[in-house]
Amino acid sequence: MNSATIRTMLAATSFAVLSACGGGSTENGASVSNQSNQLLGGTVSSDEGSPLVSSAVRQVMGGTTATAAMTPYAASRFLAQATFGPTEATIKNMVASGPAIWITDQFGKVPGSYLAYMDQHVAAGGVLSQSQFHEMFWKQAVTGNDQLRQRLTLALSEIFVISMDDPNIAERLRGVGSYYDMLANNAFGNFRTLLQSVALHPMMGVYMSHLRNQKESATRLPDENFAREVMQLMTIGLYKLNQDGSQQLVNGKPVDTYTHDDIVGLSKVFTGWSFSGPDKNGNRFMGTIKDAAWEVTPMQNYPAFHSTSERKFLGVTISGATTGEADLKVALDTLFNHPNVGPFIGKQLIQRLVTSNPSPAYISRVAAAFNNNGAGVRGDMKALIRAVLLDPEAQGSSGAATEKVREPFVRIANWMRAFNVTSTSGRYLLTALDDPINGLGQAPMRSPSVFNFFRPGYTPPNTAISEAGEVAPEMQIMSEPTSIGYVNYMQNAVAYGVGTGFDIKPNYANELALVATPEQLVERVNLLLLNGSMSATLRSQMLTALNSIVQPTPTSSNADLVAKFKNYRVNMAVYLAMVSPEYIVQK
Repeated sequence: MNSATIRTMLAATSFAVLSACGGGSTENGASVSNQSNQLLGGTVSSDEGSPLVSSAVRQVMGGTTATAAMTPYAASRFLAQATFGPTEATIKNMVASGPAIWITDQFGKVPGSYLAYMDQHVAAGGVLSQSQFHEMFWKQAVTGNDQLRQRLTLALSEIFVISMDDPNIAERLRGVGSYYDMLANNAFGNFRTLLQSVALHPMMGVYMSHLRNQKESATRLPDENFAREVMQLMTIGLYKLNQDGSQQLVNGKPVDTYTHDDIVGLSKVFTGWSFSGPDKNGNRFMGTIKDAAWEVTPMQNYPAFHSTSERKFLGVTISGATTGEADLKVALDTLFNHPNVGPFIGKQLIQRLVTSNPSPAYISRVAAAFNNNGAGVRGDMKALIRAVLLDPEAQGSSGAATEKVREPFVRIANWMRAFNVTSTSGRYLLTALDDPINGLGQAPMRSPSVFNFFRPGYTPPNTAISEAGEVAPEMQIMSEPTSIGYVNYMQNAVAYGVGTGFDIKPNYANELALVATPEQLVERVNLLLLNGSMSATLRSQMLTALNSIVQPTPTSSNADLVAKFKNYRVNMAVYLAMVSPEYIVQK
């Protein structure tokens, strides 16, 4: 089947992402879920009216009947939120264990190290480039057993942003690897520790220009960048919030969380921090002398360059000649204990994993878990993650709509995992994909600014979304060029693979076994990609497209032709699902 025919089939899916994200309900195709099928390598049957109901489902696998905690669809849906995408194996495991046990197990998984991967590349005679970061990212996203940590690390990297798009960061790749490792290592710890690790990482110091930040003088003021952004983007936001994320109002207007005077006062705290090393002389502070490991070692404070004038911020005053370390503790404790942090950070994690528009009650429950993990501990990331993912609104049992646009690199990772890709080289040679025409318009750790690829409060203008007073953050990077670029990219990806020399190739063996029964093929794609949310309309369109690919009758001489047409049918099923608005909008 040629590309023109594929594009013709695509037209039937009405690639209109705005309308899909902003509009009403769709049929869930539950009638198909009530049929016994072979999607998980055994007979799976369910009598639930909806495939998303988290209740028992009867499984018959290898002659054994068991009662499980979730339906396969519910398991797939949860894995779409908590990982880089479901696989046949992870759906089976989730059905058997349920999400709470799975989360606890994930907390014990040890992450791979980006820095170690880079150092191994160099030790083998290679030259570092951004490609090594991307190789490790895709390898972890596809094969890592610490899926929850990897998914959360990506979310954190979009809040605590540094970017290889900045040439000052791009030339310090070991530092980038170290920074991503730092986020991963703190993902299941305490937010206060994470905040300090971010503040003192030399790559954040370079990116936010508070490395080598000097105290004020007659001709110089301290750099204000990090002081501003650590408040605005990383902890408390612009306006005072109630626990449910709503803005506190005075005379009908929102109340600022900080003023420029607070930025000035806090900027003094972040003076004197610079390169790590065995001494604290001026040459080392300025970088004339550098320790070999400075890119991966937390910054240290140099008393000679640290402000001792009055430091006032957020209602706190520090006077006199205290140490830089003591000032930092006061500043970060003040930010950490601000009542905004729970709803501000909690809502963003909900948006990255579950839904763009969580209800106030959902945000409040998540913020409450941040404020107190049940044992009097504030900032427990494990409690926060459990609250985000196990909430009834996230589980789909509250009746509330949960929709978000899947980020481009999450879509491609989902496809890789769903269809068991393998890397010919073993290195996952997929480089930056942020070219909107020839790539996906997005690449990890290549945000165009400290504001991430998109802002959490972005709403596309003149749409049903904006009219409803809702947001769709990921749509800030969606446009006609990026949408067309994605469609074109996936056309080649589905058929041939991705990466340098198509290094990463899918394995459609399970799907090819279903080509003679298009209904089961569509249902398998529905399970692995759409998490059971496929509408009757899309199902009908896909079946029409698949049935139009007439399979030749096998003879003794046409085996290659038969195989080719089987591949056409599988490629069409996967492709139409991947580019459909129903897939792009995670529900």
